[in-house]
Amino acid sequence: ALTAVVDATANGQATARSIAPDALITDNFEDILGDEQIQGIALATPAETHADLAIQAIRAGKDVFVEKPMALSISDAETMQKVANETDRTLMVGHLLEYHPAVLKLRELINSGELGKIKYVYSNRLNFGKVRTEENALWSFAPHDVAVILRLLGQSPIQVSASGGS
Repeated sequence: ALTAVVDATANGQATARSIAPDALITDNFEDILGDEQIQGIALATPAETHADLAIQAIRAGKDVFVEKPMALSISDAETMQKVANETDRTLMVGHLLEYHPAVLKLRELINSGELGKIKYVYSNRLNFGKVRTEENALWSFAPHDVAVILRLLGQSPIQVSASGGS
């Protein structure tokens, strides 16, 4: 199903060629936007580029799956959603943990009542992970935890408390 890969680096293009030898490999995003055969785009780019690239793709008539975080500001996310709605395109953000078998099982247990009434949920992020300059731990990790908690509980929390340190 992979038709094309856009990567600005020679190393990235070489990797793409080794994984998908039949795909178009280019460094030009406009090549993809102009290709009418390509119906959807998966954006796995630095977070600060998500809003601009997603909006370009949506306006070019593409459905867009964008890695989290969807955008680095609420206004950018709202604009992305508005453009998707106006053009009747799908905009989806990647929260792969929501579909993990363990999370699905927990949701099943919660929905069945087997775990009783859930009164408290917490998460810890204790791994250093990849150090990034364009985003922080809140943008890199919290979206996963928040998405999973919302999926499990089916509602927004009543109260949230967060702390961090370095």
